[in-house]
Amino acid sequence: MFTDSHATPFRYEVEKWMRGFQQWLCTQLETTDGAATFQADHWQHHSGGGGQSNVIQNGRILEKGGVNFSAVWGQMDERAARQLLMPDPRYFATGVSVVQHPGSPMVPISHMNVRYFEAGNGEAWFGGGLDLTPIYVNVQQARWFHEQIEHACRPHNTTYYARFKQWADEYFYLTHRQETRGVGGIFFDRLTVGQDGTREELFAFVQAVGEVYGHAYCELLRQNADLHFTERETQWQLIRRGRYAEFNLAIDRGTKFGLETGGRTESILMSLPPRCEWHYNQQPSPGTPEAETLRWLKKDIDWLSVDVQHLTPELVDC
Repeated sequence: MFTDSHATPFRYEVEKWMRGFQQWLCTQLETTDGAATFQADHWQHHSGGGGQSNVIQNGRILEKGGVNFSAVWGQMDERAARQLLMPDPRYFATGVSVVQHPGSPMVPISHMNVRYFEAGNGEAWFGGGLDLTPIYVNVQQARWFHEQIEHACRPHNTTYYARFKQWADEYFYLTHRQETRGVGGIFFDRLTVGQDGTREELFAFVQAVGEVYGHAYCELLRQNADLHFTERETQWQLIRRGRYAEFNLAIDRGTKFGLETGGRTESILMSLPPRCEWHYNQQPSPGTPEAETLRWLKKDIDWLSVDVQHLTPELVDC
């Protein structure tokens, strides 16, 4: 296990920011929702450290959501160490993981996480990302969302947005459905200190990712919260939530790694929607808003260049 001789002052700085970021983001989401508040659930990890799972339920906008913080340490078993290409099985890891499931089908699901990992030999890296999963794709909002991410990436590295947007397209992809989970965002892993930048440079980028998520997603919540919907849209929402659950349980590496290494089950499965449905071979009728949404769930869309001025109204807001 880690001892004080293996710890670094920088890891405490990152952990402190992660704790503060969790509280900041919860405040932003609570203020935007306007009704429900996050309930804190403190827990301990079996090898060392622990975390705090903050969960919101049955709000005005958010039906279920979580903003989870953790800071854990110990020694990985051989299998887990191989899976993560660990140079030393001793580790420290801290991060914040977020998933929000709104009640209205007109408000998109969202995901974000930022994390820092330190091996026992001193090697360290950052990872994270954010993405948006609309039930009905609003092309103008999807473009705006990507613009906010690109603006956040640009001061840190002009290649980050394009590189990490492509990575997100590949990662948030349901191979068994041949469709993306949503309209994407960015995804990055193992930005290594010393190789990809200094500790301070990489940490500043991760902070920017967390902050742009808080501002951008709360704005989308405000814009869509009061839009009218019917039982038809709710039914489509339940089906699309099923796709979200499929990704998290069958594909997401973090979910699988957490469950396989004895992580806290309730916190790991916080990402699942409160309700979802599966129907055998159900396909939307051509020309419907549901069918039009499926047209946008594919890789390699250049969201920054989508010309919303020349799209039909049905395609701008499917």
